[in-house]
Amino acid sequence: MKDFFYAIQDLFVDVLFAPFDALRALELESWFTANFMSWLFTIVGMVAFIYWMLQLKKYNDNNEEDKSVTAHSYL
Repeated sequence: MKDFFYAIQDLFVDVLFAPFDALRALELESWFTANFMSWLFTIVGMVAFIYWMLQLKKYNDNNEEDKSVTAHSYL
């Protein structure tokens, strides 16, 4: 069983996290390059947020939501 967990460790440390180690090595050369994944996730999050807000605006403009006081039983 111990070998199984060491195999998982080797997979993550030596294979899956290797690109992140390469980016970490670039930290002294360029801060922007070293933080590439952070920039990528930030951009993806901003695009998803803008898309979601545009979809909400589209449904709001079509008046598809029931906004009456009795729309929900807890109101």
